[in-house]
Amino acid sequence: MGRHLQAARQKAGLTQQELCQKANISYSTLAKIERGAIKSPSVFTVQRLTEVLGLSLDGMMGNSHTAVAEKKGQSKTGVKFVYFDINGCLVRFFHRAFTEIAHDTHAPADAIESAFWHYNDAICRGEITLNEFNSLLAEQFGVPSIDWQKYYMAAIDPIREMQEVVTWASQHYKIGLLSNIMPGFIDQMTASGLLPALLYDAVIDSSVVGAIKPERQVYEIAQNRAEVTPDEILLVDDSRTNLMAAEKMGWHVMWFDDFRPEESAERVKDALELV
Repeated sequence: MGRHLQAARQKAGLTQQELCQKANISYSTLAKIERGAIKSPSVFTVQRLTEVLGLSLDGMMGNSHTAVAEKKGQSKTGVKFVYFDINGCLVRFFHRAFTEIAHDTHAPADAIESAFWHYNDAICRGEITLNEFNSLLAEQFGVPSIDWQKYYMAAIDPIREMQEVVTWASQHYKIGLLSNIMPGFIDQMTASGLLPALLYDAVIDSSVVGAIKPERQVYEIAQNRAEVTPDEILLVDDSRTNLMAAEKMGWHVMWFDDFRPEESAERVKDALELV
């Protein structure tokens, strides 16, 4: 991988320092990957490098197109790429965090939730930082500080049934994550074992791409990264609004019901029956 990365960087006319700046990774990490000292960098480091260099994930790994085509399949409905939502689909929703913050700040739980949603779109688009988001919440409730990331991580649990489907799907299809999420959360969730540590073919982090579901722009970005036609993409999401927007793009869609995770996971797997 190091040799392929170095060749791609040189072909793009970038120095190591320039690539580090564009991909937002440390110089030492890039240098170690290129010389082979790091043989298995995190999937998100690889994702950032592929985005900057304009490579497919397979190109970064040095796989031939033919070899990849033999590994990845197609469903009977024509699906070749599957995007999975995160909150409410791969992990249980974080409502418990509102109760915990209300307890610690002595503020009403409904007021906490209202303030959260007031600023949520802005941080998920990357318009404000996590520190700014925390400061806005703390100021509103008259407390010195609030660490939303700490409350969030403590509140969520993996939806095992669905995570098993994601792992299975990765063996047969190209897969990706498509999530409205705050900066850095996907990395931490993966490191903490809350998300499957898989080699995703695309990770559409709203705070990185600057657009959120159900805005058309985020689906266009996801479609370009998938490198397939619209009718070859399936989105699994717990929001009907997000699914309707994807359907308008010509995607296949499936609603995930986190109250019936086992049943929903089976429906997804049935829909991905291979040709």
